[in-house]
Amino acid sequence: MRKEHREKLTVGAVLGAMGPGLLAALSGNDAGGIATYSSAGASYGYGTLWMLPLMALLLIVVQETAARCGCVTGKGFASLIRERFGIRKSALAMAALLIANTAVTISEFAGIASGLALFGVPATVSVPLVGLTIWLLTMSGSFQRIEKILLMVSCVFVTYVVAAFLAGPDWGEVAMATVSAHIVAEPEYVSLLVATIGTTIAPWMVFLAQNNVVDKNIDEDGIVLQRIDTASGSVIACAVAWFIVVTTGAVLYPAGVQVADAADAALALEPIAGKFSTVLFASGLVAASFLAACVLPGVTSSAICEAFGWERGADRSWEEAPVYRGIITAVIVASALLVIMPGVNLFQIMMSAQVINGVLLPVLLVFLLFIAKDRHIMGEYRNGRVWNALTWATIVIITVLTVVMFALQALGY
Repeated sequence: MRKEHREKLTVGAVLGAMGPGLLAALSGNDAGGIATYSSAGASYGYGTLWMLPLMALLLIVVQETAARCGCVTGKGFASLIRERFGIRKSALAMAALLIANTAVTISEFAGIASGLALFGVPATVSVPLVGLTIWLLTMSGSFQRIEKILLMVSCVFVTYVVAAFLAGPDWGEVAMATVSAHIVAEPEYVSLLVATIGTTIAPWMVFLAQNNVVDKNIDEDGIVLQRIDTASGSVIACAVAWFIVVTTGAVLYPAGVQVADAADAALALEPIAGKFSTVLFASGLVAASFLAACVLPGVTSSAICEAFGWERGADRSWEEAPVYRGIITAVIVASALLVIMPGVNLFQIMMSAQVINGVLLPVLLVFLLFIAKDRHIMGEYRNGRVWNALTWATIVIITVLTVVMFALQALGY
């Protein structure tokens, strides 16, 4: 390890570096993620807990690689795709990202609406107000301020930790299920495993991890600190998911209660675990959806603008970056309107986003791998053999499970 890296590894430096990796990982625990983890716990108890340590490892591999590329090149992922693979492949990737991220943003507003509905706030009131708040925050003109506010919002995830302890699980059984694989030969179980990977590692998270590093002007000297940030963020995000599965596995699974979304899970907890558990679960859902809804439009706009060489960044004004701010505004407004519009099939929109993400993620990871191991781009910081092997393993696992998911959907499961 180089001398300047050792000198930077102080407690203050580590705490100061925390943010990009933590925010990127926690943003993945959105409405869709909470619904997936809740369904896993309600349907199979602790039977999917063993997946989450593996997911933490895969997430660390992806997030660290993206952050390291940002530190070394000073460029976002979209820019590197364009330079390394050409404008046509870059344009195709950006089009898919725009469609998928808009669909996911719609699901975040749906999560906000269903979560606040549990507190008696109708969607026609909650969605426009929250949408306006998100727009004002993303237009505030300060990346540091936005990051601090979103990290504060992330603290609400502790509600799931509290809910798990209120559920009173058998911690010995929980520990055993976490360290021993338990595979059920059912299509529904395989689908849940696929959904767990898909919601833990999403395409937009790669762009977010790298762009956050670039926006903070972190260079090669900050790589070690960014590794700490990405690793801790990935572990914390998967720990939150673990507590959600523990809660629903301890309460809903023994009672035979099935849930379709996170709001269902929150409501189902009340008669068994008490109203306080429902309040905690619903609060976490609203905060998680708000966090992701704040992040997704900016990530989408930033990637598109970078791919085509347009000005971007939260610190840029309307005059300096009209396309960047315009795309953010369009995504927020369209998503909010669709959620409160009667007769819109939100489930179909979310399923379409899942399909696009399933196809896009392995392709983006291949792009990331070739960039990260390129000596001309990364120099001495290029991927080593072990990291290349882990990245390829991640790509293969995601690709195989995505194919399985599509096959199961085609068969009607």
